[in-house]
Amino acid sequence: MMSEALDKVEVLLVEDTPEDAELTIRTLKRHGLANNMMWVKDGVAALDFLFGTGDYAGRVTTSVPRVILLDLHLPKLSGLEVLRRLKADPQTQQIPVVVLTSSTEESDMRACYGLGVNSFVSKPVEFDAFMKVVGKLGFYWLLVNKLPGL
Repeated sequence: MMSEALDKVEVLLVEDTPEDAELTIRTLKRHGLANNMMWVKDGVAALDFLFGTGDYAGRVTTSVPRVILLDLHLPKLSGLEVLRRLKADPQTQQIPVVVLTSSTEESDMRACYGLGVNSFVSKPVEFDAFMKVVGKLGFYWLLVNKLPGL
């Protein structure tokens, strides 16, 4: 039986780089925004979590995250493919997805917005700048932004 905590995730972090994930989690915790957070390390795990399949079979999927922070360069299944599947499915298409990536490529931005991403943010390389960006993202998507019945 799945833990009830998995059914109340507010932030789904999809990030394969442990250092970036730890910094993101630490920053959100520092701002009191990571109480109900889930970190998965590849695109397959992200889809399994959201659709209640694979390792997350049995998870109640009617409870969806308030925001997904999605890296583009992931093992097993790319962030673009994860985004494509999320935005194509009525169950997940309204979940806000923020691409948080090291990419600054115009082609990546265009592809993401073409698939319906809600925001595209290039990760700052500098530690303090990274923390500021993640803090602002968390504040906006968890406290300011309003979602329809999600």
